[in-house]
Amino acid sequence: MRIMPAERPANVALRPPAAADAAAFIAAARASRRLHGSWVQAPDTPARFGIYLERYGDWSRDAAQVGLLAYRRGDGALVGVVNLSGIARGPFQSAYLGYYAFAPLAGTGLMALAFARALDHAFGKLRLHRVEANVQPGNRRSIALVTRAGFVLEGRSRRYLRIAGRWRDHLRFALLAEDWKARGRRERSRRR
Repeated sequence: MRIMPAERPANVALRPPAAADAAAFIAAARASRRLHGSWVQAPDTPARFGIYLERYGDWSRDAAQVGLLAYRRGDGALVGVVNLSGIARGPFQSAYLGYYAFAPLAGTGLMALAFARALDHAFGKLRLHRVEANVQPGNRRSIALVTRAGFVLEGRSRRYLRIAGRWRDHLRFALLAEDWKARGRRERSRRR
């Protein structure tokens, strides 16, 4: 599946996380521990979810962090999370992208749709110029996701992020607004 800018209604929508999401979010995080392995530690307790909500619950244009909760239309099942953090304004207009799917919907293609919608939000509403995603070298599914979305590998960051008590190397990928918009234009012209 190629990931293109989202332009038509799909089975996935995004919304900011809210206190009412706590029980479903925590249950999904706990059910996904095996899936997440050493890649990510999703908030899996009420206290950790509260910290997450405080940090990522603001969707205003001037927020430094924006959490995007992906859910399946129809039944509201949680698909995953896309977080934009370290949002820098001024001449930089950049953010870091973090994301993870929830079991049992991982691998169904819904997270790829959520990913496209999150990038539309980042380059559209937030008017970012650059989004950077850092992925552990062994995380093949995540590397495939960012590559299909058009991210370009820019390098390797040694011992970049501490996850599950260990400093882990990451591959650094980036996507620019003009690249994302060009992909959307090319896709639209192919359909004509």
